[in-house]
Amino acid sequence: MAVSFTDDNIKELRYRLEDAVIKCSERCLYQSAKWAAEMLDSLAPINDSDTDPDSLMDITEPPTIPVNPFSLTTDPVEAALEAQEAHKYLLAKSYFDTREYDRCTAVFLPPTIPPVPLSSLSPNPKTKSPISQKGKTKVSSLGGSRGNSAARNPYPRLSQKALFLALYAKYMAGEKRKDEETEMVLGPADGGMTVNRELAALARGLEGWFAERRAQGLEDRGQGWLEYLHAVVLLKGKNEDEAKEWLIRSVHLYPFHWGAWQELNDLLANTEDLKKIADLLPQNIMTLVFHLYYFEEASHIFSDILINFPHRLDSLDHYSNILYVMGARPQLAFIAQLATATDKFRPETCCVVGNYYSLKSEHEKAVMYFRRALTLDRNFLSAWTLMGHEYIEMKNTHAAIESYRRAVDVNRKDYRAWYGLGQAYEVLDMSFYALFYYQRAAALRPYDPKMWQAVGSCYAKMDRLEQSIKALKRALVAGSYCESGSSVDPALEAAGASHSGLGPGASTGRRILDPETLHQIATLYERLGDEEEAAAYMELTLQQETGEVDSPDPDSDENEQDSGDESVHHRRRPGQAYEDEDESEPAGGTGVTVTTSKARLWLARWALRIGDLARADQLAGELCQDGIEVEEAKALMRDVRARREGGGG
Repeated sequence: MAVSFTDDNIKELRYRLEDAVIKCSERCLYQSAKWAAEMLDSLAPINDSDTDPDSLMDITEPPTIPVNPFSLTTDPVEAALEAQEAHKYLLAKSYFDTREYDRCTAVFLPPTIPPVPLSSLSPNPKTKSPISQKGKTKVSSLGGSRGNSAARNPYPRLSQKALFLALYAKYMAGEKRKDEETEMVLGPADGGMTVNRELAALARGLEGWFAERRAQGLEDRGQGWLEYLHAVVLLKGKNEDEAKEWLIRSVHLYPFHWGAWQELNDLLANTEDLKKIADLLPQNIMTLVFHLYYFEEASHIFSDILINFPHRLDSLDHYSNILYVMGARPQLAFIAQLATATDKFRPETCCVVGNYYSLKSEHEKAVMYFRRALTLDRNFLSAWTLMGHEYIEMKNTHAAIESYRRAVDVNRKDYRAWYGLGQAYEVLDMSFYALFYYQRAAALRPYDPKMWQAVGSCYAKMDRLEQSIKALKRALVAGSYCESGSSVDPALEAAGASHSGLGPGASTGRRILDPETLHQIATLYERLGDEEEAAAYMELTLQQETGEVDSPDPDSDENEQDSGDESVHHRRRPGQAYEDEDESEPAGGTGVTVTTSKARLWLARWALRIGDLARADQLAGELCQDGIEVEEAKALMRDVRARREGGGG
């Protein structure tokens, strides 16, 4: 996507980013302020003056500092309120910066007693406080007051800037108390049931405030910050659809708040979700940045960032995940050392080091570092999921289930956690539960063949063979790969082009299907007693050796494809020995594998049963050359010879 900017465009962008740094910092949204500052620093400077800064000429007049037109509050009512509250705002922000959140809130709102349950102070764990029970009841109804005429504004007349700081401090106070109550990660008191007890009051109060604004006709005069906070509160209450609406409203009102875009990104499971809301997003440069952020999957981008900014730890855990999958142990060791030297008490650093130990198969140490990351930040999604993977490796299934559940609590769109839950329950031979979680993962990741293979495997274990076949056929379509420019979805092609596995010599429309999946489908048809279909899929399995297949699954009505992870081996003709392989022939198939040899043996036996002795003899001869199932092949050839000599041919 080519985008050109004039000097005026860049100057306006600089002003807007500068304004975003100031406004996010004023509201204590430090991560968003840092992002805007980094973007501002990355822009090329524009020379507004011909004066050489290194010249020794006397400066007779002080330099004129240009006024940022976007840093001023355009609403006169809001500007007047902000001017009246200026000294109190400085006091409240100083309290926030020193993590005295309740004192920060009390500067603008009447002080209240923090809702800490008395049961947490009691030595008897069976005693439940009525405050605790009341809090749980309130949280379960978050976001349910839309259209409720009883909702009223409980807040005094404040500017939106002051109200946001006070309510955000109230939210942070609740988060701090929640972390204090949960104690040790996955310890006795960490059952995932502890909630932020401020959420219910915040949800009711914000709903009442917005209802009053709507009644006064001021709905379009919001600044985007309280809308963002309302969405965050709704997300904590699992009200994702309504939260998505408020986030879209927030980025319309103030598009340069990156935190709102990140929350919106976490609510989108795939490119289809992005397409659904594309027309609802503002049409500006931030939407372009958001699209680029949503498709970013290249490891070389992280490498360039590390070279230019070696002390940047943001999203470094994602880079370590990529290196882990690639098995790049030296690179992973390097970034682990770099991150530890920069800040060893950052969650990202702990996850990087944990991935390094996991790659070394030191799973106990890996768990220790993932726990440390969660001690620093309970909502750090990567650590919960990665710790679940480690517990699976350690055969601690119950701890893995709890870790994955906590990951899902943080972000219900994390397909890896749903898939991990399916794996854990499959280990426990609880196929019904495993199937449910695999289906959730497949719904979030419909173009990933592994998800559908897992669904098909569960159906097969439950003897639901027809559904298993349908799921495996979907895995075939998702796992097939074809030449760029065919029927692959353009958005998927943009997102996964680096994983397509395509070569320049690929034929148009030619696809390589997963032989293992084809063989599973054939076996299922055999279990159903449909040997004709079983033979057809065994033939398809065999054809993957050369890749000379004109179409994918003939029974599938799916048209979407995605790039697969299978590697392309040298093309090989049936029966051709490895040492005689023609290296000049272009790669296009899998070559002979154990799975294709199993299919060849099945077809040879089937040909013998139906009396096709020539076909059975040919396939048995190829098996002898493959060096796989040689004894079975020789026995088949003896049977063929005996039938021919007995007049059966």
